[in-house]
Amino acid sequence: MIAAPPSPSEPTVSLADARAQFTGARGYLAACTLGLPSSGTVAALRDDSERWARGHATAAHYGALVERVRTSYAGLVSVPASSVAIGSQTSVIAAMVAASVPDGAEVLCVDGDFSSMVFPFLAQAHRGVRVRHVPVAELAASVGADTWLVAFSLVQSATGTIADSAAIAAAARARGAYTLCDTTQAAGWMPVDASVFDATICHSYKWLCSPRGVAFLTVGAAFGALLRPVQAGWYAGEDVWGSCYGPDMTLAADARRFDVSPAWPAWVGAEPALALFRSLDLTAVRSHTVSLGDALCDGLGIERQNQAILTWPDPDGADLGRLTAAGLTASGRAGRARVAFHIWNDEDDVSLALAALRR
Repeated sequence: MIAAPPSPSEPTVSLADARAQFTGARGYLAACTLGLPSSGTVAALRDDSERWARGHATAAHYGALVERVRTSYAGLVSVPASSVAIGSQTSVIAAMVAASVPDGAEVLCVDGDFSSMVFPFLAQAHRGVRVRHVPVAELAASVGADTWLVAFSLVQSATGTIADSAAIAAAARARGAYTLCDTTQAAGWMPVDASVFDATICHSYKWLCSPRGVAFLTVGAAFGALLRPVQAGWYAGEDVWGSCYGPDMTLAADARRFDVSPAWPAWVGAEPALALFRSLDLTAVRSHTVSLGDALCDGLGIERQNQAILTWPDPDGADLGRLTAAGLTASGRAGRARVAFHIWNDEDDVSLALAALRR
């Protein structure tokens, strides 16, 4: 029996209080590259290092902590904890899914999507797996009779464009195809419902502000039955501590059979991070971040993009250079300048960016 997803949490932390948990964030416009740790994450990592140094760290303690984080993430994306597997990197999880694509099947990807959602499928060409790339706006209309899987990012890394996930999911269902959605650039600044997809992947070191190395797979029962746990190790066992040695293998019956053993300190930092974002009204977070992005668009005299990630053409990197020279942290991708607004940003960050770009 599959457990029901955790009940949605009522917001208990205001944006103002959440912003106060981030120090040194003025002018940091790069959550889409690397999130910042909250004061809770910094304290947890420091305490864990001291606990480890004193010889008081135990595997059992870390194991219980990982399960709390799994449950917290499940609640954040509206699925039961039994549907969540833990991992370390987007590409590693995607590679497991790619290894399960039938020989000769078609995978539909977004032209220009982040390579971790593309390369694992291209690497299956030796089995006849075919990868077709289309613009994100054409994804739903491009699902064909031969499409086995639609693999895409909910928010495009290079441009911040938000995919029409409802149309994509509906088109895939109509054609008998499955959906794999990367929510790495979405979860944390906007509400995400992972249950509408057959599977999702999220690396939490960006908008969810966890240490790098904390990633999640959510998978529905029907699609999960088709996946091969090619990375199975002791942590994927039904009884984790009873799975440390061969020759017998009894994997977990739920999504834990796709688990990869966790890098414990990273998960220590993730616990307060996930708890913080689960306590926020993510609709309000989206409104806050998008309003800042739109304000920057207005100041630059360009069309509003209604996104937390804002990009514009910058082929020679001149605008990125101006932002960096002014002491702001931004990024450049695919010939475009890229800034991101998160909960720690406010109107003063918009003013600083505009002042730098107008020089």
